[in-house]
Amino acid sequence: MIFSRSKSLKNLIFLHEIAILFLVAVTGLLGGLSAYFWQQSSAESVRINAMVYLTEQIRGEFYAQIQEVIRARVLEDTRALEAYPGYSRSISERFNELRQRSRSRNTDNAIQELNLSYREIQRDMNNIFTNPYVANQLARIQLLNPAFSQQMVGKFENRYNAFKALLSSQHKKLDEMLAMWTKFAPFIIPIPLLIAIIIVIYTRQVMRKKFIKPIANIMHGAVEISQGKLAYRITEEGVEEVSDLANAINKMALELAEKRDALLENERQIALGSLVPVVAHNIRNPLASIRATAQLLEHADSQAEINESKQAIIETIDRLGRWVSSLVSYLHPLKPNLVEAKASDLVDAALGLLVNKITEKKIKIIKIGWDISQALSVDPDLMEQALYTLLANAVDASPILGTIKITLVHAEDYIEIHVLDSGPGLPFEPKPRNFEPGPSTKQFGTGLGIPIAFKICQKHGWNLMFNVIRDQGTEVIVAAPIHRLREVDTHE
Repeated sequence: MIFSRSKSLKNLIFLHEIAILFLVAVTGLLGGLSAYFWQQSSAESVRINAMVYLTEQIRGEFYAQIQEVIRARVLEDTRALEAYPGYSRSISERFNELRQRSRSRNTDNAIQELNLSYREIQRDMNNIFTNPYVANQLARIQLLNPAFSQQMVGKFENRYNAFKALLSSQHKKLDEMLAMWTKFAPFIIPIPLLIAIIIVIYTRQVMRKKFIKPIANIMHGAVEISQGKLAYRITEEGVEEVSDLANAINKMALELAEKRDALLENERQIALGSLVPVVAHNIRNPLASIRATAQLLEHADSQAEINESKQAIIETIDRLGRWVSSLVSYLHPLKPNLVEAKASDLVDAALGLLVNKITEKKIKIIKIGWDISQALSVDPDLMEQALYTLLANAVDASPILGTIKITLVHAEDYIEIHVLDSGPGLPFEPKPRNFEPGPSTKQFGTGLGIPIAFKICQKHGWNLMFNVIRDQGTEVIVAAPIHRLREVDTHE
């Protein structure tokens, strides 16, 4: 099946949409065929009935024409003589209509034979009109003789009956075909529904096998790694995005394990080795969001909700992959990849990863200065990690129903980001050049969040400051100098 060969979640979604379109096409095709068949059957029935009606008209006008002949010669009625040609023209028109409605060679032949019979009798009737010797008493008596009349129209009647039998046979075949379609219709109509059920069941199994189960394995592996089991390896399975995530985490755990062993030689290496739980901590939150969204897939009511949840998962996975790379790079000298970005976009991206925590504690976020459009030279992935750490500390420090005030200030050559929480304040004074783990107020904290933020800011040439405001909380100030990356390019 096409689903089993899909390697990417995007391809899996695309193939699922193709299957839905195929289902719609099959449903439309069956509906169109049914409508076409009934239209054709109705048209054929109308055609046959019209031919029967025309034949009856020909027969009726034929006998009326014979009566006019009798009236003209036996009763010497001049009006009958005048009406006689009108019947001939009308009967000729009826035969032309019959030929136009004919759809087979057998029908054409039967019409031709019936027409020939009429023409033979018409010649005899014309002779009665044109032969003056017929107008004697004996001829009159012969016209009134039933045997003469039977001999005169017997051949016509035989061919008339044969033609009606042919039309009846065609109508019978049409009725038999309609009966057959009516018999099988209850079995054909449910086909689209059965196809839909099969597609839903199959795609559900594929999603469980290719996505939901691998994500659950990653969650379990993240827990194992967070507990210090760096030798643990997550099975790299499922769609490409999930497999790449598992591979990135495995590489991260392997590199952390190697670095941890080397860092045991000195205090600096010991401090770096303790990054392992920090990495697991930073991974757990996005994975929790992925898991929650994946669970919603099982209860989605529409295709739009499924696509929206899948897209959210893809974006979180991509963001998590960048985070893993950024965290692993802390073991090596940082080399920021500078691009232009607005401070408001950086803060919003970091806040996006904290939506669940903010919602859970019902914290009110107050934003000021978001209209500042000045761009900064920054590595968005690294700075997003630093801002996430600072904002996460503010969320954790703030009480339920608390507030966090984020202010952007354009001060000459700097853009300052002020984050003021409503917590009790830091229990220690962070120092920019101290990368040793400091005391933590969190139950599962490592104290490495602020040192990492200091390092990232220093690599950017930014300043990070902390100010404990009595009875108000802690204010974090990030001062970013304004640099324009394209100034050099424009002068070249």
